Amino acid sequence: MIGADQILECEGTWFDKPADTVEAARHLRRLGGRTHRLVSAMAAVRDQNIVWRHVDTASLTMRALDDAYIGRYLERAGSGALESVGAYRVEGPGIQLFSKIDGDLFTILGLPLLPLLEFLRLEGVLES
Repeated sequence: MIGADQILECEGTWFDKPADTVEAARHLRRLGGRTHRLVSAMAAVRDQNIVWRHVDTASLTMRALDDAYIGRYLERAGSGALESVGAYRVEGPGIQLFSKIDGDLFTILGLPLLPLLEFLRLEGVLES
């Protein structure tokens, strides 16, 4: 079994997925103009033992946002804004929120894919 999870940290505060658009707007106001970290972790478990684990971090700098822009963004993003810890998806309109991104795209999306593929090749699950 393979599991993955992601957390967002900004200036010592941990963020969960927003419950509604009001909370999403609050997240974006807190993140606007700041750099935050997305930490994606995954592990493979066999017979109740962790046989492989990987943690990767990406650093994202959000540009300054005003309330009017946040409202328009959330309207465009729809329910997708509630499905990520930062109330954004970089693969959609959320990319416009950022001035700088450092890190692997798959880590930002929540699944460090290249390390996972390497593990699966080493395990013989995928062809090498």
